[in-house]
Amino acid sequence: MIKSMTGYGKAEAKLSNGTLTIEIRTLNSKSAEINLRSFLLPKDKDLEIRQRIAGRLKRGNIDVFLTWEGCAADAAKEINLDIARSYFAQSSELAREMGVDPSSPELLCSILRMPDVVETKKSDIVSEEEWPLVSAAFDSCLDAVDSFRTTEGASLYADVTSRIANILALYDGVESYEGQRAEAVQERIRKAAEELNIKLDKERFEQEMIFYLEKYDINEEKVRLRQHCKYFMDTINGEEMPGKKLGFIIQEIGREINTTGSKANHAEIQKLVVQMKDELEKMREQSMNIL
Repeated sequence: MIKSMTGYGKAEAKLSNGTLTIEIRTLNSKSAEINLRSFLLPKDKDLEIRQRIAGRLKRGNIDVFLTWEGCAADAAKEINLDIARSYFAQSSELAREMGVDPSSPELLCSILRMPDVVETKKSDIVSEEEWPLVSAAFDSCLDAVDSFRTTEGASLYADVTSRIANILALYDGVESYEGQRAEAVQERIRKAAEELNIKLDKERFEQEMIFYLEKYDINEEKVRLRQHCKYFMDTINGEEMPGKKLGFIIQEIGREINTTGSKANHAEIQKLVVQMKDELEKMREQSMNIL
């Protein structure tokens, strides 16, 4: 069964000093584009995690979000002295210009409330001993994403295969008008000849009709379109990741539909061609999300 490139998963790792939450969201993309930026993971584990994500999810725009909730007792704070000194120097200069005592304790209190002055220590959130817990959480999160993709893939499968069936049914309708098309052309030619008082030579008229029918014959298009539709179904049922190939097959189906429309010369056939194009466009949109 095919899978969608749209997916979502969430898992938690309960560590001794807090909880690490992992969220992965995926959308369609031509390749595996992994967006993972976090100081919460040990640097030496970054490549391992990226390889694991790419190996499991294969393709897609993959966003990985990590959030940390530390225990209250372990939420150690520290003052970033460089930032605090910079704020103090600028604040003191401003205070002197405004005639305010720069040694006022209120000034120091204000500086301590400024952004990035007081920080929670983030180092060594995940120790080597507790890394297996985080690794297992990543696996659990990837399992959830894969399950989500499988469920979405079932919906995609039902949608695109039903549209293949619709296109084939519409093309059956095209065939039903072929006899009418030839008769309508003959009638138009005869009527035009009568209006111009032209006497048609029977043999020449039949020759011209044969030429016309050969020029606008759509038998090859019918055969190729049905072959492409069968190839589409064989591919979607037989390959693990058929998304890219299905896109190429849809292009070929579109060519046969367009050629049929250019040869139609019949109002009802043109209507059916428009309906087939509509079905095909919806297929193309959906196929872009197939893994």
